[in-house]
Amino acid sequence: MKVAVTAASGGLGTSILKYLVDEIGADSVVAVARSPDRVQTPAAGIEVRRGDYQSLEELTTAFAGVDTVVMISAPVGDWDRIAMHRNVIAAAGSAGVRKVLYTSVVGNGKEQDTWFWMTQQVNRQAEIDLAESELEWVVARNGLYLEKDLAHIVHAKRVGVYRNIVGDDGKCGYISVDELAFATARLAIDDRANGQVFNLVGETLTQARLVELANQVFDMDVRYETITDEQNIAELMKDPKIAVRGEKVAKMLTGCFQAVRVGAFDVDSDFERAAGRAVKPTLQMIREQREAMTE
Repeated sequence: MKVAVTAASGGLGTSILKYLVDEIGADSVVAVARSPDRVQTPAAGIEVRRGDYQSLEELTTAFAGVDTVVMISAPVGDWDRIAMHRNVIAAAGSAGVRKVLYTSVVGNGKEQDTWFWMTQQVNRQAEIDLAESELEWVVARNGLYLEKDLAHIVHAKRVGVYRNIVGDDGKCGYISVDELAFATARLAIDDRANGQVFNLVGETLTQARLVELANQVFDMDVRYETITDEQNIAELMKDPKIAVRGEKVAKMLTGCFQAVRVGAFDVDSDFERAAGRAVKPTLQMIREQREAMTE
């Protein structure tokens, strides 16, 4: 079995490569990226191939000899993500790939009235397109990345307050990229998962509880404060990594928290069924993040 991971230069892609190497060996793993020079392979022997989501020809070539493709969802931006996902699916079919796993996003439908809905529709369309193809398929719906919000909370130590739009009732299941990668690698090589959708999330908790746990691990005294949606966009735009992608992305991310606020990401976890073990407690994942930050 040879497994290819698309968007392999990103954080999730790199972590999936690591766990696939543990499972099937580096010689059976292919890293596919628009910019191959940006791929940081976690082990010697991983083959790196060029594959741009907007090039059907490149993707078809990149998938030659591959049994399974892990399709990481295309990033939000000023491009046609539906077409990009369809290129991956079509290229997989043309190259003789047997199975595609798509990394989607959790949601129970309550996000329909949020700013996140347009993005979510693209994710769900990719799920539909994959299910309607002639390929074997698996959908791994990711929870919110713990790393991203944890970084904002830790950064808020300077001012002593972390601001967000979610009140006391909104809950979601955070999960680290490393945990997502572990479960995704398992799903990629386990044909018993074929034809199924998995919610990969940790324990559900409120924003205020997440701040409490961060305070405990990082020895901080940050308090949680709710703000308006518009204020949240302004706060997000202070992050250079978000600002460079534009206000459209900040609005989409605010839409994520609107979804949390209405309970759209409060879903049951399928992590243990996918990974063969229980998901790590949130407190443990936060401790691991602190260790990673100090390395």
